[in-house]
Amino acid sequence: MPELPEVETIRRQLESELVGVGFERSWSHPSAKFIAARDVDGAVVEAVDRRGKYLLIGLADDRELVVHLGMTGQLRFENDRGSGSGDSEVLVEDPYVRAWWQCDDGRRLLFRDVRRFGRLAVVDAGEYGGIATLAAMGPEPFDSNLDGRAFHARLRKSRQQLKTQLLSQRPIAGVGNIYADEALFLAGINPVVRTLSLERSERLLSALREVLTGAIERGGTTLRDYRNLSGEGQNQHHLVCYGRAGQECLQCGQELRGRVIDARSTTWCPHCQAR
Repeated sequence: MPELPEVETIRRQLESELVGVGFERSWSHPSAKFIAARDVDGAVVEAVDRRGKYLLIGLADDRELVVHLGMTGQLRFENDRGSGSGDSEVLVEDPYVRAWWQCDDGRRLLFRDVRRFGRLAVVDAGEYGGIATLAAMGPEPFDSNLDGRAFHARLRKSRQQLKTQLLSQRPIAGVGNIYADEALFLAGINPVVRTLSLERSERLLSALREVLTGAIERGGTTLRDYRNLSGEGQNQHHLVCYGRAGQECLQCGQELRGRVIDARSTTWCPHCQAR
């Protein structure tokens, strides 16, 4: 699933391409997950923002088109070939396109989602009460008001295993399976611990910021489905922990271990991340 670096990469690319563009018309799959795409006809894009793993496309009429990519969601532009309305053309060419928006500059923005776990919504700007995960999300990792002490206080609100806490989006926004494993490894913290000292909380926050920054600079991590507007990300070539169970730890040489924690695959080093 695209995490903060992947969504931030797409946000930056969309911002330079979409701000000031009007949506002339639209189409969507009839599923309730995607039908909101049709509600923005005639709207003009004013901003492209992000909150956690959600894209927030701000419209000039004080609404937002909220895009969650799910596991396999992708956004891309194509030029309009001028073949009538274009509805059947898109469906025939790519059956996994779930929505599109015809832009007033002649391009079409497509939302492609093979597994249909993505979601679209249109809300009044800043009103996220109907999107539970977004409404309850913790602070952004790079929020200047989030320091080690504040992060520590947020982690103390739960007794769940630390990996589960991070994936819940409540103590901090945008962190998923890949970057949780990478940051926990960098910080030397076992994923199943339930409490952290202030010092270890500060270390984990620093590690999260480091791995997220690196991934953004490399355009995100492409393992299978993720594509940004320019193609694949490159961070997959720099992963030191995630997905490497059974391989040698690059830090100590011991074999990395893997297990499932709350239905999510997890990799860690028994020596570098001892409990």
